[in-house]
Amino acid sequence: MEANPKPDSTVERSDSRPGPVLGTRALNRALLARQLLLRRASMSAYDALEHLAGFQAQAPTPPYIGLWTRLESFRHEELSDLIVNRQAVRIALMRSTIHLVTARDCVGFRPVLQPLLERALIGSYGKRLAGLDIAALAAAGRTLVEERPRTFSELGRLLQEQWPDRDPSALANAVRNFVPLVQIPPRGIWGSSGQAAHTSAEAWLGTPLSSDTLPDEMILRYLAAFGPATVKDMQVWSGLTRLSEAVDRLRPQLRTFIDRIGNELFDLPDAPLPDPDAPVPVRFLSEFDNMLLSHDDRTRIIADEHRPLVFTENGIIRATILVDGFVNGLWTIERKRKAADLIIRPFGPLSEEASDALLEEGARLLEFAAADSVTREIRMVSPE
Repeated sequence: MEANPKPDSTVERSDSRPGPVLGTRALNRALLARQLLLRRASMSAYDALEHLAGFQAQAPTPPYIGLWTRLESFRHEELSDLIVNRQAVRIALMRSTIHLVTARDCVGFRPVLQPLLERALIGSYGKRLAGLDIAALAAAGRTLVEERPRTFSELGRLLQEQWPDRDPSALANAVRNFVPLVQIPPRGIWGSSGQAAHTSAEAWLGTPLSSDTLPDEMILRYLAAFGPATVKDMQVWSGLTRLSEAVDRLRPQLRTFIDRIGNELFDLPDAPLPDPDAPVPVRFLSEFDNMLLSHDDRTRIIADEHRPLVFTENGIIRATILVDGFVNGLWTIERKRKAADLIIRPFGPLSEEASDALLEEGARLLEFAAADSVTREIRMVSPE
C-alpha cells in the first residue's frame, strides 16, 4: 500500500491549503481498506467489531452479514457468543440509532453521545414531555429496568402508572435516551426472535460508564475505520455537532488532504491509502451498513443517482452489492419453507467477469445466511 497515493488523474488542486488531493477512487480504496473489504481479514469478530466502531443494527441479522463479508471463516456463533457473554451489546449510539458495539465501546461512546440523544428526544417527543421532571423519570425508568429487563411497551405502561397524563411511548423513549439501555439476549442472536428487552448498561456489564465526554477518541476511531474525512463527515457519522474544536485539538497528530472540491480531509498518519486503481473483489453489504451512512459526501461509495434506490422513505437502507468498490445493485434472500433464493438486482449492465464473481460470492453468502435450506438458487435480475 502506498503512503501517499497518486491522485485521480482528473483532479486538480482547488486552493492553496497543504496536502495532496484525493479523488473519489482514492477515497473509495481507502474506505474499503479500512472496512476490511479489499480482502477478508483474519482478525477475530471482537477485534473487527472494535476496529469498525460497531455496526448499525436496527435488525438482528445485518451485523452477522457485515462480519461475514469482511472476515475469513466467520461463524455465526462467534458473534452470538460475544452477545451472550456480554462482550458486545446492542444500544442506541451514533445518530441515535441502535448499534452493536463491544462492551468497551458502549462504556466509552455513550457519554460522548449523550447530547445527541437528548437533542433527538426533544426533536421527536419534546411537546409530549414538556414540563416533566426528566431526572425523576429517568430514575424511575432505571429502577424498573434494573429490577428485571423490560420491553419498551412494558416500560411505558409501568411509567404511565406514575405519570398517567403522559404518552407511554414518550415516557419509554425518554428513559432510552437518558439511561443507557442495552437489549439483552436472545435479541441479536442468530436464529432467535422476539421483542427486545432492556436493562441498563451498568447493570448488564457490571461497570460504570466512562467519565470522559470529549469526542476526541471517537474521532480517531472514526478515522481509522472511515477516513480520510471532513469535519462534516465526522458529524454525519456520529450525529454530534460542532466537532471543529475537537478536530483542531487533534490537528497536530493528524495529516491533511484535500478532496476533489476543495474540502479539507483529516486522517491518521499511518492509516492505509491504497492505490486508486487497486483491484477490488465484489462484495455483498448488509442492510444498514455503516459504509453508506458515515459521510456527508457519499460519492466515495455510492453515486448520487443510486441513493434513492438504496435509501427508502421509511428509513430502511437496503442490502447492496459492490462492484469495483462502488454500490452497483441490491440483493435480497427470499425464503420459502426449505428453499432460499438470492435475488441480485444490478443497477446497470455488468461485465461477464463481475457477473461470474457475484454468482460465486452469492453462493457463499447463501451457504452462510441460509445454511438450513434444502435448496438454494441465485437469480440475477437484468437491469431495466
